Amino acid sequence: MYIIRPNLSEEETATIIERVGTFVTNLGGQVHEVNQTSPWGRRRLAYPIENNQDGYYVLSYVSVDPKVARDLERNIKYTDDVLRHMLIKPYE
Repeated sequence: MYIIRPNLSEEETATIIERVGTFVTNLGGQVHEVNQTSPWGRRRLAYPIENNQDGYYVLSYVSVDPKVARDLERNIKYTDDVLRHMLIKPYE
């Protein structure tokens, strides 16, 4: 899951989502599903992040080798328009 700046246009938001998908595929992973609609999407943040009261939430289901998960996090972290991100391992 990651939160994108709310002041971006739909095209810019789609570009960020595509960029994160490209990070995954470049590391040998696969994007299974991207959920950017209700109940996610644009929501009020619990606290301001970089003077933003709202954020655009995107939930992506991906599979990557655990050895490259740190590289994926680093790539997402240095994307300026991503406010926060979190990678988790699902229950099996």
